Amino acid sequence: MELFKNIFFNTDKLTPYITVKITYAGKFFENKSKDVFLHFCFNNDWDNAKDIKMEKSELGYQAEIELNNEKSFNICFFNEKNEWDNNDSMNYNFPIEEAELSLVSLDDNWVSTQFLSRFYLWKKKFKVRVYRIIRFITGNYKRKVNEEKG
Repeated sequence: MELFKNIFFNTDKLTPYITVKITYAGKFFENKSKDVFLHFCFNNDWDNAKDIKMEKSELGYQAEIELNNEKSFNICFFNEKNEWDNNDSMNYNFPIEEAELSLVSLDDNWVSTQFLSRFYLWKKKFKVRVYRIIRFITGNYKRKVNEEKG
């Protein structure tokens, strides 16, 4: 899901206690920065902000964060030259929504929200793998490899 230009999450919405993968394909990826770091906090509490080095992939720089039970998730990015991508000093702010209780059944067939979250993530990963297989079969993979070599 693209939330801002060139920032993607592996989930449709942010809910408490899930691990979210953030993919950044912004100006540092376009400029081929050597190292990119994710600077983040919850509820605009920048005094307790943390930094995580992001891993480079073909899609952009990626990092995983476990969300807690707060109201918002705030991020920005910086590179090895201490240049910042912070949405023109506004930072990138995302609401953390409460989990929908309608997904949880409290009868004899009770299913935990943690199970539902894991199932949802498994379903997303499965879709990505199917997409990659289709892309490989249709030859798009071969064209991309040949373009990189050439």
